[in-house]
Amino acid sequence: MTASAQYLPLAVESGTGGILLWVALPYVSLAVFVLGHMWRYRYDKFGWTTRSSQLYERRLLRIGSPLFHFGILFVLLGHIGGLLIPASWTDAVGISEHTYHVLAVVVGTIAGVCTVGGLAILIYRRRTVGPVFSATTRNDKAMYLSLAVTIGLGLAATVAANIVGGGYNYRETISPWFRSVFYLRPDADLMTGIPVLFQLHAVSALLLFAAWPFTRLVHMLTAPLGYLTRPYIVYRSRDTQLGSRAPHRGWERIR
Repeated sequence: MTASAQYLPLAVESGTGGILLWVALPYVSLAVFVLGHMWRYRYDKFGWTTRSSQLYERRLLRIGSPLFHFGILFVLLGHIGGLLIPASWTDAVGISEHTYHVLAVVVGTIAGVCTVGGLAILIYRRRTVGPVFSATTRNDKAMYLSLAVTIGLGLAATVAANIVGGGYNYRETISPWFRSVFYLRPDADLMTGIPVLFQLHAVSALLLFAAWPFTRLVHMLTAPLGYLTRPYIVYRSRDTQLGSRAPHRGWERIR
């Protein structure tokens, strides 16, 4: 992609279209994300699950799942650092903009490639393994498509702007816009004229977050804390011979 092609703007990036994209859409997405999770937890607790397909196939899952989950974890951490932490803060602790940029591009590209690779394996597994494909719903297919588009656009924006192109400092435009949304003073002008791949990535991410509560992605907000306090599981033994040592409390033999 040429440098000029990178900066081709969206046709609706300014005026009323810009207000809808960079002011209205973020708040709609945030509201649906929060209220949707509340509704889902209230009325669909039994559906709050990943619907694991590990029993159907494990070989590809052992490769694709760690690649995707560890990759997306570093991608999210990079986004949190890049969008929420101002450049003045990193400068104050002695991290120059050049150093930050190099680390962000290198780590972000590696994490992005791992995420895309893991997602590709998971999609291939769902499409080629019969039982897994049979357990895949239309909702799952839409979720995988949304994830693939959002992640693909993000990786393409990073590669096009920072590796193929001459570089782009999103911390001067996208990051202040993102923070301005949470300050309740959204500045749509900051998103005008930035590379189109970054714009498309931002829009796709907002749409993904709006759909998030209604997919299996809700499992990201769930931690198995109950495992820390659950009671012991007592198994019955087929052995008729008792051991010589007295069992610990709670492990007495059930007759």
